Amino acid sequence: MEKLRIVFMGTPEFAVGILDTILNTNFEVVGVITAPDKPAGRGQKIKYSAVKEYALEKNLKLLQPTNLKEEAFLTELKDLNANLQVVVAFRMLPKVVWDMPKFGTFNLHASLLPNYRGAAPINWAIINGETKTGVTTFFIDDKIDTGAMILSKEVGITPDENAGQLHDTLMHLGSQAVAETLELIQNGKAETTLQVDSAEIKTAYKLNKDNCKIDWNRPGKEIHNQIRGLSPYPAAWSFFSDNGQEWNVKIYEAKFIAQTHAETIGKIITTKKEMKIAVSDGYIEIIQLQFPGKKNLKTSELLNGISFGTNAKAF
Repeated sequence: MEKLRIVFMGTPEFAVGILDTILNTNFEVVGVITAPDKPAGRGQKIKYSAVKEYALEKNLKLLQPTNLKEEAFLTELKDLNANLQVVVAFRMLPKVVWDMPKFGTFNLHASLLPNYRGAAPINWAIINGETKTGVTTFFIDDKIDTGAMILSKEVGITPDENAGQLHDTLMHLGSQAVAETLELIQNGKAETTLQVDSAEIKTAYKLNKDNCKIDWNRPGKEIHNQIRGLSPYPAAWSFFSDNGQEWNVKIYEAKFIAQTHAETIGKIITTKKEMKIAVSDGYIEIIQLQFPGKKNLKTSELLNGISFGTNAKAF
């Protein structure tokens, strides 16, 4: 049984939870690779990745390459003398990197592969109304999320769960999956299963402004799933208009009320504390939202300071 010497690659908070578990289960991490620092926010101050913050706190060897094929980086990576690389929410690796260690490179993906390969698996599982998802570890190959699977763990998705809540659940589940995968590899017991492609496989497309915009003509349940699948980030959005004014509004929480009515689709109906928007098969009640330049507020708080006319609409 050869002791593992691990290089960990990751960037966001999701990856931090996994890295923390690796260290707490007494595996040796000889280096951490994360994204270069970049300016963020209004002041464009330099922002460290969540993984960098953690690596500095734990005094881990840290590399931040801009080019994964650059000779200087490849030399530094080779000098770490790792025999395994673990990737969580990083970026596509060139073969010269993923093929370097003796035991290969495995990735943790936040879906039950082969479904939801791609950039936003947690979001799309909820947007598409799935009732279960999970995590999968697999050995990286030359395509995206297509390598031989090592193990997977499944979890249910509750009807009102949002992407942030599912993110945290999958981070804990992913930590268990990575720890178990490391044990299997270290003990020479890692058996793999090839992914089988089919026309029914669902894809986790990159999120953008277009696919985050709400189409109020869709069924209410689908709109509700879109809102919770994009909350808290990047957030579903819609235009609101009233009395000649127009706003780009982010919606963070809502519920669907199935009901027959004769209202125009998109009509905004408010009381002193509640707001609902007419859809084809009922109403979407807005619970939490954000107007431009304003704080993220509960609808009841927003309606303390703003009122809407009878012609207000969402579109």
